[in-house]
Amino acid sequence: MNVHPLPIARYRFTARVQQPLALPDYAGSLLRGQFGAALRNVACMTRQPSCPGCPLIQTCPYTRIFEAPPPPKGSHALQDFSQIPNAYVLEPPTPGARVLDADDDFEFNLVLVGHATEQLALVIFALQRALAQGLTRARVPTNLLQVDWVDAAGTAHPIWSIESPVLREHVAVLTLPQASLRASPHPNPPPEWEGADTGASLSLHIHTPLRLQSQGKPLGIGQLTPRALIATLARRTALLMDFHAGQNGWGEAAKHITHLSESLTDTQELHWFDWTRYSSRQQQEMTLSGVLGSWTLHGNAATLAEIWPWLWLGQWLHAGKNASMGLGGYTLECVRNQSAKPSSDSSPAATAHMVSTQSASSATSR
Repeated sequence: MNVHPLPIARYRFTARVQQPLALPDYAGSLLRGQFGAALRNVACMTRQPSCPGCPLIQTCPYTRIFEAPPPPKGSHALQDFSQIPNAYVLEPPTPGARVLDADDDFEFNLVLVGHATEQLALVIFALQRALAQGLTRARVPTNLLQVDWVDAAGTAHPIWSIESPVLREHVAVLTLPQASLRASPHPNPPPEWEGADTGASLSLHIHTPLRLQSQGKPLGIGQLTPRALIATLARRTALLMDFHAGQNGWGEAAKHITHLSESLTDTQELHWFDWTRYSSRQQQEMTLSGVLGSWTLHGNAATLAEIWPWLWLGQWLHAGKNASMGLGGYTLECVRNQSAKPSSDSSPAATAHMVSTQSASSATSR
């Protein structure tokens, strides 16, 4: 797989509530629902009651971003798809029910992929309208104050504000890391290993429930394997790049990286978490369970070096069930094993380095 600039960008949205707002334990479902309804309202041209059967379904900004239709049967070289991942990931405020007072601010992130990055102005307009119409069943009006583009190093760059609503130019791409990696003490993307003597492991710190499935059933803690993780993440990444970024060389690379993952061992410090939400679409309570905690992968340096870029990219794309509402979010850490001899240019601070999914917002909303 060649290294290309990837059209993937994270944006931080800062909003201010006008009245007290009771945020649920996990606001990803709430914000996603409001976003989807507003985006459909501003993007739909035919005003049909539902999208299936609409003559514009393949080109409408709403369906291409929020409710991506699978390609027509027989049109894809590999297989027919019943569904494909959507071109966004909504990363909500830090989990935990709480009440915001009037004039309090809160932040959330939105990751856009491929052609969705080209619709940023429409996305901002839709979210601005969604927030203004009110959040939760209480319909608490909320003002969108500012939008920042967050680069791979976690630095926020203001690109829109309520005072200056003209969208500023920015570079909405990520560059996939090279295959040769070494640990770095600096919060820059992404670290690199120098060779086999590094003795590093890769540790995922999972902060929103990660739900991996097999044949439609969730995998419990005793059933989770490195292969299950890498296969799920690699397939999701390949489909996003294929259908939303027009890069069709990822499928074979995903198969290769999945095969490599079979040689990995792991250490798990995970616990199961049950989270219940109400689905307005299905008119019922839904339980979305998954694991939280730390998951460390071990293997030879050459294998980890190839797998590292996929895990690094997963910090933006998330993994597992309901990734689009922010589940399966993690930060990635390259941990030098204590028995390994530091390289000549390493310092004690270089023994571990974290590249965070929420590095841009960890000091604020996370």
